[in-house]
Amino acid sequence: MSKSNGQAEVHTEEQEQTASTPGPEILPAEAPVSPAASDVGEGAADAAAPPSAAGELLKLRAERDNLFDRLARLQAEFDNYRKRASKENADFRDYALADSAKMLVPVMDSFTLALKNAGANPEDFKKGVELIHKQFQEVLQKLNVQRVPSQGEPFDPRYHEAIEMVDSNEVADNHVLEELQAGYRMKDRLLRPAMVRVARNTKKDSGE
Repeated sequence: MSKSNGQAEVHTEEQEQTASTPGPEILPAEAPVSPAASDVGEGAADAAAPPSAAGELLKLRAERDNLFDRLARLQAEFDNYRKRASKENADFRDYALADSAKMLVPVMDSFTLALKNAGANPEDFKKGVELIHKQFQEVLQKLNVQRVPSQGEPFDPRYHEAIEMVDSNEVADNHVLEELQAGYRMKDRLLRPAMVRVARNTKKDSGE
C-alpha cells in the first residue's frame, strides 16, 4: 500500500467517525412567561369571562344599585310622612280641645255670675243653677256626649257598673233599680259607666 493510499484511508476513517458522532441537541425555543400572570385578581377573572356573562354581571350590579337607591328614597319619604302625620294629629287634638274649651267658657261665666249672686233670693239662685245645668247639657250635646240610659233599663255590663244586687220587686229581675251616678258615652265610645243598683227577684216582669 502506498503512502498516498494510507493517507486517503486515514482521511476516510476520520470522515466516517465525524459523520457517525452525534452533534449537540438543539431544543425548541420556549415561550416567554409573563411575570404578571400569577397576580391576576377578580377583575382579570371577570375580564376573562365570556362577553355574555360579563354583561349580565354588570346588568345585575346596576339593578342592585338602583334598588338600593329606591329603598333609601322610600325610607326617607316614609320618615317624612310619619313626622308630618304625627304633627297633624297633634294639631287636630289641640284644635279639638280648643273648640271644646270655647264652648265651656260661657258655662264658666254663668257659674261665676251665680256665685256673685249667691246671697240673693234662694229661688232666683235655684233658677240660675238650673239654667247653668241646661246650658251645660247643651254643650255636651254639641260634643256628641250622651247620657247612658239606666233607670229601669236591663242591666248591661257594657254601660253599667253594678254596685250591689238588691232584692226588690219594683222592676224586673236583673234590671237597674237605682242610678247612683250617671254614665256618659260619645257615640259608641263609653266615657264613664253608670253606677247602679240592680234588682234581684223571681219575677220575669215587673207588672206581674
